[in-house]
Amino acid sequence: MTLQRLIPMQPVENVSASIAFYEKLGFVVEDHREAWGWAMLRCGECRLMLDRSILPHAGIPRVSVLYLYPDDIVEFHRRARANGLDVPALETTFYGMLEFRIEDPDGNRLWIGQAMPSDASGEA
Repeated sequence: MTLQRLIPMQPVENVSASIAFYEKLGFVVEDHREAWGWAMLRCGECRLMLDRSILPHAGIPRVSVLYLYPDDIVEFHRRARANGLDVPALETTFYGMLEFRIEDPDGNRLWIGQAMPSDASGEA
């Protein structure tokens, strides 16, 4: 037996507000059930569920991070800013990724990056 796919489910307070945020990152709505407090989003072959019913309990910290891998980080970053998101500057990490980090309206953490060519990161 093997798994066919993995789709993260993010806890959100307001599904419509979260959809608006993720649309600014290039996601489109595949399915939205307002009565359920749920939506399925897609960006390329990647999918993400938003769900109001799994809000964490008070006092329990979130410890997960979604790492998004666009095919062109510079264009993805530019588009996020052009769409009105407050995103920090791109940074090159010690592990060779050009990335930026943001949170969605519910505090879910997103790291967005692309591997740097080995000569650009200072390593051979």
